Amino acid sequence: MTSYPNPKDTDHWEARVDLAAAFRWAARLGMHEGVANHFSLTISLDNSKFLMNPNQMHFSRIRASDLIVVNSLKKTTLEHKDAPDLTAWGLHRGLHKHCSHARCVMHVHPTYTTVLASLADSRLPPIDQNCATFFNRYVIDEEYGGLAFEEEGERCAKLLDKNRQNILVMGNHGIVVLGETVAAAFNRLYYFERAAKTYVLALQTGKSLRVMSDELAERTAQELEAYPEQDIRHFSEIKTILRTEGSDFDE
Repeated sequence: MTSYPNPKDTDHWEARVDLAAAFRWAARLGMHEGVANHFSLTISLDNSKFLMNPNQMHFSRIRASDLIVVNSLKKTTLEHKDAPDLTAWGLHRGLHKHCSHARCVMHVHPTYTTVLASLADSRLPPIDQNCATFFNRYVIDEEYGGLAFEEEGERCAKLLDKNRQNILVMGNHGIVVLGETVAAAFNRLYYFERAAKTYVLALQTGKSLRVMSDELAERTAQELEAYPEQDIRHFSEIKTILRTEGSDFDE
């Protein structure tokens, strides 16, 4: 079994730092599944090489130097020490291969989003501003096919690519979020979980929902998309907080 090269001898250090910060903050928010789930970030123009968390390492401990480089064109990458598990390989390999816009991929099972994915109707109605953010901007996978090995990963990737969306609500499973950067992907993940929480809690009241019109929801979504640098500033603050606390995420 071979080892990955020393990451400090490679390029893409800032990419490593950003991805490590995303893992740490996801853990803080409880958006993880023990030592399961995975994030990736492409480091090649053709998306064939990407950074990923080492297999079975808790999000709360991941440092920039811990991240591994996966080469999706070489299955021998699975022979390396700390290689991704077969579901991480299957899902992220498929997404980076088929979705040209999938520079950063985040797959988790956050509580409220997973509740939404467990409902027979997994749509997220625009009942507040956060929910409206995603109006007509996600795909629902209605055909869960078991663990995301290569065939299932390919199916999910093609579903997202066909619809040119950045969010896949995975029925009976969880969520996949894509982004051009780590900041963009994490921001989408964060606010989708917030929106799902609002919706699930609203359902629990048993009272009628105040649903926006399609026109208002679409206008709100467009206004939020045009809001300047919200994702960048959000993620910058996350890294600042981690550093202020003395976190070793950037080591």
